Amino acid sequence: MTTDRENVSNAGSHRAPHWRIEDLDFSAIDIAKVRPDENLFYLAACASFVESGSDLYTQNLIAYYDDDPEITEWLTHYWEVEELQHGNALKTYIAHVWPEFNWQLAYNNFLAEYSGYCKVELLEPSKALEMVARCVVETGTATFYQALARSTQEPVMRDLATRIANDEVNHYKHFFSYFRRLRQKEALSRRHIFGALRRRTLEMKTEDSACALRHVFKFREPQHTHDNARMEAIHAAMNATIRQNLRAHMTIKMMMRPLELPSVVQTLVTYPATHFMNKVFLR
Repeated sequence: MTTDRENVSNAGSHRAPHWRIEDLDFSAIDIAKVRPDENLFYLAACASFVESGSDLYTQNLIAYYDDDPEITEWLTHYWEVEELQHGNALKTYIAHVWPEFNWQLAYNNFLAEYSGYCKVELLEPSKALEMVARCVVETGTATFYQALARSTQEPVMRDLATRIANDEVNHYKHFFSYFRRLRQKEALSRRHIFGALRRRTLEMKTEDSACALRHVFKFREPQHTHDNARMEAIHAAMNATIRQNLRAHMTIKMMMRPLELPSVVQTLVTYPATHFMNKVFLR
C-alpha cells in the first residue's frame, strides 16, 4: 500500500513533459474579433500580474519549509516554474492581441505595491495550516481558469486557460498531500483546519486581484485613473464572467477536502458552503 507521499513522489518522477508556451498557436487568434473584448483583456492582464509575482510567495514558502527537502524541491523545480510560465503565457497572449498595452511598466508598478502583501509573517501559524491555505488558493485559481475557459469562444485563450486550470488542480493535489502528512505531526483538529479554510477563503479575490486591477486600469485607461465608478464597472463585469461560468460543486468539494468529513456531513454542509462561495465571488 502506497502513501500519499509516495504517490506524489511517483507522480512527479513519471509525469509527462509539461506544456510549453510554444505549444500555443497565437497565430490562430482572430485579433480583429478579440481586440474589442475589454473584459477578456482585464481578466487576462490581472491574472498575468498575479501569476508573474508568484516567485515572491515561493521564496516565503521555501523559507517556511526549509526543514523539509521534499516540499522545497517541489516548490522550486515545479510550482514556481509553472506559475511563472502561466504569467508569461498570459503576457504573451496580451502582447499579441493588445500590443499597445505597456505590460512591463504596468507590472513594475504593480510589483512595487504587491511585494508588500507577500510576507512570511502573513503565513498560517503552523506548517500544516499553511498547506490548507495553499489548497484554498489553488482551488480558487483552478476555479477561475476553468470559468475563464468556459466563458470565451476564442480557442487559444480557451486552450491556455484550460492548461493553467489543469496545472492548478495538480498543484492542489501536491499541497493536499503535504497537508495530510503534516497534519499527522501536528495533530490538528477540524476546528483548526476550518479556521484556516475560512480565513483564506475570506481573503480570496481581495488584495491580489484588487491590486492587479488598479495597476492594469491605470495603464490601460490613464484618462480614467480617478474614475472609481468606471473601475468598479470593470470589476463587476469580471466577477460576473467568473460567477456565471464557475462550477460551485467542484469548488466546494476541493475546498472542503482538508476537513475529511464523513460523506453524510459533507452532503449536509454543501448547500450553505455553496452559498458562502457565491458570496465570495460576488465581491
